[in-house]
Amino acid sequence: MNPLAKDLNDQIAAVNPHVLEMLSDFGKGLYFPKGILSQSAEAKTKATLYNATIGTALESGTAMNLASVMAPLAGVSPNEALLYAPAGGVPELRQAWQAKTLADNPDLAGAPVSLPIVTSGLTHGLSLLGDLFIDEGDVLLLPDKLWGNYRLIFGLRRGADIRTFPFFAEGGFNQNAFAASLQELAASGVKKVVVLLNFPNNPTGYAPTKAEGEAMAASLLAAADQGMNVVAITDDAYFGLFYGEEPMRQSLFTKLAGKHPRLLAVKGDAATKEVFVWGLRVGFLAYSVGGADSDSPLYQALMAKTMGCIRSMISNCCRLSQTLVLGSLTSETFYAERAAKVALMGSRALEVKRVLANPAFDEAWDAYPFNSGYFMCLRLKKIDAESLRVHLLDAYGIGTIAIGDTDLRVAFSCLEVEQIQDVYEKIHQAWCDLAKA
Repeated sequence: MNPLAKDLNDQIAAVNPHVLEMLSDFGKGLYFPKGILSQSAEAKTKATLYNATIGTALESGTAMNLASVMAPLAGVSPNEALLYAPAGGVPELRQAWQAKTLADNPDLAGAPVSLPIVTSGLTHGLSLLGDLFIDEGDVLLLPDKLWGNYRLIFGLRRGADIRTFPFFAEGGFNQNAFAASLQELAASGVKKVVVLLNFPNNPTGYAPTKAEGEAMAASLLAAADQGMNVVAITDDAYFGLFYGEEPMRQSLFTKLAGKHPRLLAVKGDAATKEVFVWGLRVGFLAYSVGGADSDSPLYQALMAKTMGCIRSMISNCCRLSQTLVLGSLTSETFYAERAAKVALMGSRALEVKRVLANPAFDEAWDAYPFNSGYFMCLRLKKIDAESLRVHLLDAYGIGTIAIGDTDLRVAFSCLEVEQIQDVYEKIHQAWCDLAKA
């Protein structure tokens, strides 16, 4: 093992040996190299005469650039747009995202949480977590209503043993099934479990109530109390898109951060949906575990390993994207702008609920509960989802997503309010075409 990796492992073990046990073999071997990057960083502060370390081209002290590249970027300097970003992300952006997270999640005040690391979107962040924490055969626990890319990220890439439990029961989150799954793993002698919970959920658009969130946290803490190491990942991709009074308004991460030495909570989130910048690919990862203060060497070591993984994969994340997101977060109008868009999305969700109340649709489907996010799902009767999806495309020019045999996902996020009734009426007509043929 590289001495740098061993030193990071020793720093983690000195604070909390359970976290070292949670790392994959690859994660244990990761380190941030003291090569070109660290030497360049040192030169940046000490090379007061000339700095000939970095593989970029400068002109009159500014990033060399083509006018045709910079012309569309009014108000952005060449350095802000074109230079490499640090491996962990632009420091000001990391601090601004942490401030936003605290503003959105006041229960995190005083909790031990690392400074977030910038990733190239949340998918990249989840891939990093797979590398850091999952060896082949490690158990990954998920609800059965899940984003299909999890199977590629964790199953195919890392060889995780993916276990699922029923997501819904009695119109809400199936807490009994979740708790039973964790208890079964603990009773069977599983030493480590990675749990991934995505709220608001893709594909269903469901976010838990406060009571459901508290029950989830209690189940995870109970598993840790029984001696199982728990890596609890909250995929908060759609955070903030809550509609009505029902959903819990803060991240599940707030109920897990710093609560137990055997429970490592990881908050994965992104500007993608929260700032409505899908193609900019700016995500974040933050860590918290019981027994480690916010400035603990344990977090410094985990961040160094994460940055080493980023370095080995993509070198660093896009500087221009980070500059644009930082500009939005630090704008005086950010929260008002975001609230207006959330309200617009909420009006679409409410219109979907109004339309679905039509009893004429009862013959064709039941709607899964939804109260947040971008999507809702129909549980179809008689007709399989793929047949209906194809018929909708071919006969009506309407695109939807088939999930399994029974579920059809509809993204109201990309529908205008006045389009929604027509969409569902045509889905029903297409169902009738097939069911009554």
